Amino acid sequence: MKTKWQGRSRIGSGFLLLTCLVAGLSTSSKGQTLLDSDEPWNWPEERVFAEVNRVRAGRDLNPPQWPGGARVAVLLSYDVDNETVQGLRNGEISVGPLSQGQYGARVALPRVVGLMDQEQIPSTFFFPAWSLKLAPEQAGVIQASGQHEIAVHGWIHELNTQLDAETEERLLQQAVDEIESIAGIRPVGYRAPSWNHSPNTLSIVRRMGFLYESSLMHDDRPYELLQDGEATGVVELPVDWILDDAPLFNPLGARYMNPRDVMQMWIDEFDRAWEEGTMFLLTMHPHVIGHRSRMVALEGLIAHIKAKGQVWFATHEQAARYVRAQAGMN
Repeated sequence: MKTKWQGRSRIGSGFLLLTCLVAGLSTSSKGQTLLDSDEPWNWPEERVFAEVNRVRAGRDLNPPQWPGGARVAVLLSYDVDNETVQGLRNGEISVGPLSQGQYGARVALPRVVGLMDQEQIPSTFFFPAWSLKLAPEQAGVIQASGQHEIAVHGWIHELNTQLDAETEERLLQQAVDEIESIAGIRPVGYRAPSWNHSPNTLSIVRRMGFLYESSLMHDDRPYELLQDGEATGVVELPVDWILDDAPLFNPLGARYMNPRDVMQMWIDEFDRAWEEGTMFLLTMHPHVIGHRSRMVALEGLIAHIKAKGQVWFATHEQAARYVRAQAGMN
């Protein structure tokens, strides 16, 4: 027969167990309270280190000086997203946004390439394969001068962080093959869609033999990527959101800036890179920067850079090969 105290004891034990579960805790067979490892504030040290070290910056690859005695390397890059980010990648099809995407191929890309050719600035153009499939004439526009690079930016600007490893690799392989079939060159550089890595991205990049990667933000200078603490031999040419035109020039966004204000910010970034003797890497999108008033801002930036002098303009491939050679990497 249960006593009144025994009944209260069982009720109290049940309440304690329920309280622990609500708090993200559990009890061991010995009555000890255990931390729930699904909550990051309760992770053991080993897991924190493992998560952070999945992809990390390794050795600095900034050379003592750039070709021709230049103080700074200037890498101008363009993500030619066009229709892929205007609905294709998520299936949200609407005529208005798609028209903005075609503006990128129809008007903006020739305008951008024309300026780069006029200023004799070799540049890198990252393509989601579908962007090139929809307007294959873009390859000829870029390649006419013989000074620019075409690199890969995914299949349809897919959200690679939401894909399983097999699908992510299949789409990237398709993208490389498709770009090669249209442009006649096999891309050696990769920039992840939306500038992010899944847990599998770096392994895929290594298996596919890319010369360099340009999606991450560990540094302002070129560096070697580490994977789980081990050197990979992959050169990272880092990016940053303040050195990207899309979030700053979006008139529907919360961070919109006047093009001339953005130009001044980029000038300040370049000036400091020049003083440091490092690298200035700018990411733009033809359908964004290619509008007339924004082209004025880009022209002003280029004029400032050239007036400063001691500058090496290069494609990403040229920069990656140079820093690898200076570092003695195979």
